[in-house]
Amino acid sequence: MARGKKDSDLPKTKLNKNNLKRSMRLFSYIGPHKWKLILGMVFLALTGATALLFPKLIGNLIETADFSLEDINEKGLILLLLFTAQAIFSFFRVVLFVNVTENMLSSIRQDAYNTLIKMPMAFFSGRRVGELNSRIAADVGQIQDTFTTGLAEFLRQIIIVIGGIIMLFFTSIKLSLLMLATIPIFALVAVFFGRYIKSLSKQAQDKVAESNTIVGETLQAIADVKAFTNEFFEIRKYKSTVLDIKAIAIKGGLARGLFASFIIFCIFGAIVLLVWFAVRLQYQGELGQDDLVTFILYTIFVGASIGGLPLQYAQIQKAVGATERLFDIIDENPEQIEEQANVDRLKGNLSFHNVDFAYPSRSEVSVLNKMNFDISHGQTTAFVGSSGAGKSTIAKLILRFYEPQSGELLFDGKSASKYSLRELRQQIAIVPQEVLLFGDSIKQNIAYGNPNASFEEIKHAAKQANAHDFIMSFPEQYDTQVGERGVQLSGGQKQRIAIARAVLKDPVILILDEATSSLDNESELLVQDALEKLMKNRTSVVIAHRLSTIKKADQIFVIEHGKVTSKGNHESLLRDEAGLYHKLIKIQTTQNV
Repeated sequence: MARGKKDSDLPKTKLNKNNLKRSMRLFSYIGPHKWKLILGMVFLALTGATALLFPKLIGNLIETADFSLEDINEKGLILLLLFTAQAIFSFFRVVLFVNVTENMLSSIRQDAYNTLIKMPMAFFSGRRVGELNSRIAADVGQIQDTFTTGLAEFLRQIIIVIGGIIMLFFTSIKLSLLMLATIPIFALVAVFFGRYIKSLSKQAQDKVAESNTIVGETLQAIADVKAFTNEFFEIRKYKSTVLDIKAIAIKGGLARGLFASFIIFCIFGAIVLLVWFAVRLQYQGELGQDDLVTFILYTIFVGASIGGLPLQYAQIQKAVGATERLFDIIDENPEQIEEQANVDRLKGNLSFHNVDFAYPSRSEVSVLNKMNFDISHGQTTAFVGSSGAGKSTIAKLILRFYEPQSGELLFDGKSASKYSLRELRQQIAIVPQEVLLFGDSIKQNIAYGNPNASFEEIKHAAKQANAHDFIMSFPEQYDTQVGERGVQLSGGQKQRIAIARAVLKDPVILILDEATSSLDNESELLVQDALEKLMKNRTSVVIAHRLSTIKKADQIFVIEHGKVTSKGNHESLLRDEAGLYHKLIKIQTTQNV
């Protein structure tokens, strides 16, 4: 399964009452499958119990060596039945835990994605897409691994440790006390080495993340790297981080080697000590051969389980951390977007009354200041101004991606807050400067404007957008895959797909956010022709960069420092030689000469 991070890179969370209580919410997603979990726990207990019976039965088998062949066969058959039962219990335990986990994760994935997709734009402006994707992929994957095998294995090992120690004392109290006396020494050394190795691992992970960032950024901006001939600069930068990773990893390897050597020495030392003491007890007649074998097997079982507990515990820690991060998303406050079959169609009148706005991520920087304007149904209204004046922000507020800090936005004389988000956005379409298409077919990308549209309606929209001819020139025509973010199409082709999508949506209000600013002359003519068809009989809001495209606008608002400083049509604004509009026209005319 593809994941944003390796499991080993996922942070571990210290377990406490609060995060454990929060993690218990996972069980609320099990729903009608609770009985499967209970049954799985029963089979888990049975697998632990059968594992604990094995050393005892082996000892009994050895004890029958001095008895009849019939007794030996009987004990051997009992052992065979024990293994058969354990295999059956393990099968049902795994099947039930997987079933419960997958049903639970299916609901969690849906809840997390449903919340994410409904979050307001302010939420995404402060977060990386890769981080959010990681939460859906890596964190859910960590929970999946833990619930499918990790948690069950942790509980099974706990059963074996507790049950095994009890059985050890029943077998030989003296040997059990000697064995338990060595555990604190191992534990102290393991904690010391463990913390040191963990610190080195964290340093290595940070450096690996840094190197991955370099790779990601340079490959995404490969055109800039080559244009500035900075290949060797990037190579040196990457080499530096790789060498740091190597140094830390070698240091960590040395620590792991010392730790492994100590553990091996201690384990074999403890075995020699126990065997020596057991032989003494056997010589003194305090321990039988069958009890010795039983004790050794229980010791191996308990030792192996204790050795596996830190790994399983660490996996549970990661799962708790993953659960917290997922619930951080699920507990966010999404936009209230309800499905509506039919909405009352707007007329298309639009007004801003004393609107003040600053982006949440830059609340100290005011973008719009007492913004006022009125747009009537069917009018084409253009907004012009220098970069950063607030033109594109107006488009985002019309779509209600953000809410103004003060003032009011009106649709048909009614406050925007009186409409549902879906009711408004269903009747507004935007053709942006940077068109991002989905990695699907051309047909599906156009149909995004109206998923219920027929193929004939999709073709009609493409013809209206001057896109049909170039689409038909492709071997697969409307089934042509556009590639990730539409990489297979040119800028002009993507713009016409976006226009076709808007045609299919049949909006009341159309927003054109510098839709032709990055196109060559030939593409601009085709796109401009398609836009003029689309703008007929609609309220059109044009965010203009190329002022030559808005000469036919019914009204033009000039924006400076978040305010409307002048308004009129092209001719009237051009006559004001001291105005910003005249200056911008003059600059662009000079640049085009």
